[in-house]
Amino acid sequence: MPRRPENDCLPFLKALSDESRWNIVRTLVSSPDPLTLGDLASRLGLSDYNASRHTRILNEAGIVTVKREGRFKWIGIHSGFRKRLRTETDSELLDLGCCRFEFEQSSADSRGNKHLHKNATIPNLRSMSDPARYLMIGGFLGAGKTTAVAAVARHLSDAGKRVGLITNDQGRELVDTKMLRSRGFATEEIAGGCFCCKFNSLVDAAARLDEDAAPEVFIAEPVGSCTDLVATVTYPLRRIYGDRFSIAPLSVLVDPMRARRILGLEAGQNFSEKVVYIYRKQLEEADLIVISKRDLLDEAGEAELRSALEREFPKARVLAVSARTGEGMEDWFSVLESEDQVREIAMEIDYDTYAEGEALLGWLNATVELTTTGEIDTTPLLQQLAREIQQRLVSAGAEVAHLKMTLSPDNAFAGEVAVVNLVRNDFSPEMGQELDEPIEGGQIILNLRAEADPEALESIVRESIATVATPECRLSLEHLERFRPGRPVPTHRDA
Repeated sequence: MPRRPENDCLPFLKALSDESRWNIVRTLVSSPDPLTLGDLASRLGLSDYNASRHTRILNEAGIVTVKREGRFKWIGIHSGFRKRLRTETDSELLDLGCCRFEFEQSSADSRGNKHLHKNATIPNLRSMSDPARYLMIGGFLGAGKTTAVAAVARHLSDAGKRVGLITNDQGRELVDTKMLRSRGFATEEIAGGCFCCKFNSLVDAAARLDEDAAPEVFIAEPVGSCTDLVATVTYPLRRIYGDRFSIAPLSVLVDPMRARRILGLEAGQNFSEKVVYIYRKQLEEADLIVISKRDLLDEAGEAELRSALEREFPKARVLAVSARTGEGMEDWFSVLESEDQVREIAMEIDYDTYAEGEALLGWLNATVELTTTGEIDTTPLLQQLAREIQQRLVSAGAEVAHLKMTLSPDNAFAGEVAVVNLVRNDFSPEMGQELDEPIEGGQIILNLRAEADPEALESIVRESIATVATPECRLSLEHLERFRPGRPVPTHRDA
């Protein structure tokens, strides 16, 4: 056999350094035909997202091929990679030139699948004796939590840490999950209630991430209308699972313009008293209050806001950061990585007022199918739809907490999405991510939170979709749910 270049197999070894990707390769090697992404995920017990993420890495390394037919992606072994396989009796060898790995036929497997020979090992899984770092990044709706979570996750990943993310919402079809996964992060979603009320689901989500990605750091993003997280989440985690997690101080983010209005530093439309009660309770329990979007403030405005926060919430340290420019992020990273949360007496909270405040907020999630007669640029489309919803909210006197939309192209392989955000009625819709090319079709996921009746939000969304749709760009509402959050009933509360 001709000698291969010295570094010829390094891309393959890197791509195959994960057990799930080994399992994908062994399944495809033993299959006479390509498999759909959904079939591959089902056979291996992976989520569609994780199957797509691992397949993308294998595809970039030249190990597998991906062919789209309609709405299906067919995955097969790359012909060049298959040439490295040699058949010997009932086994197949993966010959990389520098080393060989044996896939041995399992006599007990009626489907004829092959498995990695028992003498091979996967050395990159975290030992369960090493406690994982647990970070929780909270803040009210529209505070910039998801952008900050992505920035922290990227920093840790670049430092060589394995990171797992857990998102949370009262409803389903969460834009945050879609966006974070599009950036390549292993992400689990807890829907249908806040972390405090679904504590066991939070632990289960961490276990699923541990099986698939073996994170050294977990980052949890709670529902934006949730508070009392220290007593109901971090203290119980430390009490029950203290040997598995080291818990960082609780960070609570604030949008600077919203915070200035709530603290009386400037005029502008605001939420009602009981919604503001939740907002203030979030700040009261914070170990770190993080002024996000620092780039929106001048030096005097930042100093004034910092002083007001320190005066009203003296327990917390106040930092100011900008995920967009990187300002202040290193100071925040340092605290998250090096300091542990200090146990103190949990804050007092009136759950009746808390529940009444949450019940004033309307929640709406929708899925919209986009079909076109040609190609369309997604940025103007999303911005127009966001402006239509914004104008109708203003006319109805409904203060938006957060409007978020993603648009996923039908032909996206690696989870590319466009993202638009609106966080105040007098704020322009802002693109968080854009697609590089026009698309012919796709799916919009829409999350709207506002102080308004859910029925009114549904009318606003339906009217806005009808206004934006044209014969050349059809928008079909496939799914819609709208509701008010129920009363929070924590699984645990360690005061």
